[in-house]
Amino acid sequence: MNIFLPVISGFAAGIISGMGIGGGTILIPALSIFLSVDQHTAQGVNLLYFIPTAVVALVVHIKNKAIDYKVAIPIIISGIAGAVGGSYLALIIHAKLLKKLFGGFLFFMGIYEICKKDKQKQKK
Repeated sequence: MNIFLPVISGFAAGIISGMGIGGGTILIPALSIFLSVDQHTAQGVNLLYFIPTAVVALVVHIKNKAIDYKVAIPIIISGIAGAVGGSYLALIIHAKLLKKLFGGFLFFMGIYEICKKDKQKQKK
């Protein structure tokens, strides 16, 4: 396997992660489409990749005092519970369906962001 595509995918996902958007939006499609990795493995790689990139981004955000702990703590606690449930759910869903669900999620999030930007432009 050519090392160039995984390195570029990881770098692009890292930039997106550092911005707080979520590197999985780049990494999972790159792994499944361009590197022919099945959806479950792509999501597993993304989770493993997420830990060090999240730590680096978190350190920078803490240093810049860009975290509201009163908001963060309840989100962290409920996020852990959701991650446990979502992990079990992902294991029982067939890879093809999981891929379609993830693609649909990215599509609708993209539409939402486009519409949100249009509304912000109208307010100005």
